[in-house]
Amino acid sequence: MGYREIWQPYREEVKERFPLVMGRLKQIETEETVQQPYRNYFRQAAAFLQKLGTLEEEVTSGMWEKKSLEELKEENRFLYEDILPKHYGNSYGNPEYASRKLGESLGRLLSMLYADLRSLIPYAFEGRSYDITIFSELLVEIYNVFEREEVPEEHEIQQILYWFFHDYGEVFTEMGVMAQTNPEMDFYTRIILDSDLNDLGYLYRYGAYITENEIRTAEFLNRMSQEEIQAMADTYTEGYRIGFEVTGKDLSKKKFVDLRYPIGFERMMRAAVRNFEKMDLQPVVMRTGELSFSGRGIGGSSVESVLPNRQYEYDHKSDQAVYLDKALVERRLEVLKTAYEGRKKEAAWYAGPAVVETFGEVGFEPKKNSHAYQFDEKQQKLNVYYSNIAKQITNQYIKGEERSFTIIAYPIPEIGPEYEKIFAETVKVNTLDYKLYREMQQKIIDVLDEGETVRITGKGKNTTDLTVALYPLKDKEKETAFENCVADVNIPVGEVFTSPVLKGTNGRLHVTQVYLNGLKYLDLELDFNDGMISRYSCKNFETEQENQAFLKENLLKYHDTLPLGEFAIGTNTTAYRMGIDYQIQDKLPILIAEKTGPHFAVGDTCYSWAEDTPVFNPDGKEIMARDNEVSILRKEDPQKAYFSCHTDITIPYDELDRITVQKADQTCIDVIRDGKFVVPGTELLNKPLE
Repeated sequence: MGYREIWQPYREEVKERFPLVMGRLKQIETEETVQQPYRNYFRQAAAFLQKLGTLEEEVTSGMWEKKSLEELKEENRFLYEDILPKHYGNSYGNPEYASRKLGESLGRLLSMLYADLRSLIPYAFEGRSYDITIFSELLVEIYNVFEREEVPEEHEIQQILYWFFHDYGEVFTEMGVMAQTNPEMDFYTRIILDSDLNDLGYLYRYGAYITENEIRTAEFLNRMSQEEIQAMADTYTEGYRIGFEVTGKDLSKKKFVDLRYPIGFERMMRAAVRNFEKMDLQPVVMRTGELSFSGRGIGGSSVESVLPNRQYEYDHKSDQAVYLDKALVERRLEVLKTAYEGRKKEAAWYAGPAVVETFGEVGFEPKKNSHAYQFDEKQQKLNVYYSNIAKQITNQYIKGEERSFTIIAYPIPEIGPEYEKIFAETVKVNTLDYKLYREMQQKIIDVLDEGETVRITGKGKNTTDLTVALYPLKDKEKETAFENCVADVNIPVGEVFTSPVLKGTNGRLHVTQVYLNGLKYLDLELDFNDGMISRYSCKNFETEQENQAFLKENLLKYHDTLPLGEFAIGTNTTAYRMGIDYQIQDKLPILIAEKTGPHFAVGDTCYSWAEDTPVFNPDGKEIMARDNEVSILRKEDPQKAYFSCHTDITIPYDELDRITVQKADQTCIDVIRDGKFVVPGTELLNKPLE
């Protein structure tokens, strides 16, 4: 059974409804039964859905394959041009424009619906006529309400949307679990394995927005030798395998590897799939994050291209606020558990994600859109509740102590004219001698394990002054507080990290500028009191209220506070030098940036959901600091222990004064002084800093 066979029952269910609703949409384009200004909105939305319906039929019949490359490019432009930055000011996808044209309450509601309709573009390419049908019927149902003499109230339209997602959310949730646990949902795998990668028309097969980044990336990888491609794939897949090995997890119990990759990297992914096959792992690829129901936001899909408009994504990230309530959350959790229970055996075979990320996009500094939906306080708490319980349910079937992951990153052409040189330098960074780093990092760990606390101070404009309390070791011959992280799950090599003791962790963390999860933060300050955030601020917006709301939503993830879940010292000064030499420091992904200075993660520890699994360093010592005073609460109530977030914040070496180990006898040892490593045996790390 393949992807289309899995969807066939759904196609059969709407076999008669699909042409009927397409016909009704066509009528909307000429009818005048809805008064202005709403008539124009419905005509545009109806025309768009008809286009998707036609596209789905072309793909399913095989007609789409006969289109020329120029036709595919033009079609892709047409599908996405409405929300591109140059057109966004006059798009119903813009809550501000929709509110201005259609009125505040109904305008932003219809903008939310418009965004969900636009989320169906990839589904047309996947042959998912079911999804196109039910959303088309939703549009018609709302259109019918507007045909009355009186303009409907906001609440009536909101209720239609509520019951739509209540009823069909079961299908969306079940398909999400299916995609995670069934390699026969092979839509993406077939693109990787079956496409003629020299014919770049395959890029448009995803239905995603295709830019020069994806085109030039595919062209560049096509020019590489097979040996170079294989070496990249080997680094990626070996990191995954070693991740299981070093943590003592049994990979032989697993059958599915979750591929996550950027469009344009198919040649590397083809080699990777073959490598995974030798490990008896079949690829699964999840599609998430398009619909408001799944949590639309900054990215989110397992297979991604450069977004057409990040402001559009940012404006619609909280659209779920239209219909989110306690009953819907409980229903969704119930369906999630039922879906996993139905695929209990297959869920146990899921090994975890193998991720390829990209970097190099121009930084995004979001603009506040007062017309966009925001979660109210009750909904914020519901989001936190859902995230915690959903994680618990998932962990029952895909146990944290049995799965692993790996992440590696490469630049995209947007990074600048020296793209190919930066790419080659990134490959070098990703393949540094891990044995050499392991030895130097062990020397740093030996010093850190002597301390009760570590003090980190900034210099220049950086006002960081933070004291981190360390796990007290009982037997230093057999125990350590820090993990010696080499190139396995987190590629590239280069950090030592620990879960701090919260009591006694006090002070301020400050970075003058940082990008976190695609968003730019200016003068970010976090104060900690016994390891918990006690104050937070930034200077992104004009008012303190706006800054506080921005941080609570995007950094604290609606929690009132978060613990300091990780303290680490990055040692990859080669990556830091790459950033300096090519002036791309602000474009490095957190995966690399976290290795270029000390970093601090707010949220869960690195060991969340697997704290009871023993972990050992290469020297044989057990890493004892896997818990903190919050995560240990899992033994009483997991809801109190986990936050479902872990955000790394790095201080670059040039903003760093000292990292000083403070011992029980009040003596001190510097690990870094004036931004340079001073532990004997680590001198090699300073060469790139000179």
